[in-house]
Amino acid sequence: MLRSTFGSSFSSLTRSALSSSLRTQTFRRLLSQEARAKIQAAVKEYPVVLFMKGTPDMPQCGFSRAAIQVLDLHGVPAAKLKTYDVLADQELRSGIKEFSDWPTIPQVYVNGEFVGGCDILLSMHQSGELESLLEKNNVIPKIEPSPKSSP
Repeated sequence: MLRSTFGSSFSSLTRSALSSSLRTQTFRRLLSQEARAKIQAAVKEYPVVLFMKGTPDMPQCGFSRAAIQVLDLHGVPAAKLKTYDVLADQELRSGIKEFSDWPTIPQVYVNGEFVGGCDILLSMHQSGELESLLEKNNVIPKIEPSPKSSP
């Protein structure tokens, strides 16, 4: 009895997982080599690249606004930051998600490497990791601690 119950449950689970896997593969959009090459060139074009909804002056979602604010807090110079408005280009909007294998916008890249979305950026900001990353990649100058004066 237990074996037949377990067997049918396992069998149903396997069919369900396989069916789900096939559906995902069937409906998953494949990024063309040309689109992949364009995105790859874009993320390497500037030291910091942000794919966002809207523009830095007019973000179209709170997460994109937060990402811009965090980068501003760290003093990322405009000359080292390139933003792309994914709302202006549907192919870019879906393509960047597949390129990074990250389901949400905004997305931040530093020196061609994917950092994460808004949640990761905020977490790194709070922990101090973002400042270290930006300094290490020469995006912002390293601030040396001032020597303590002795009494």
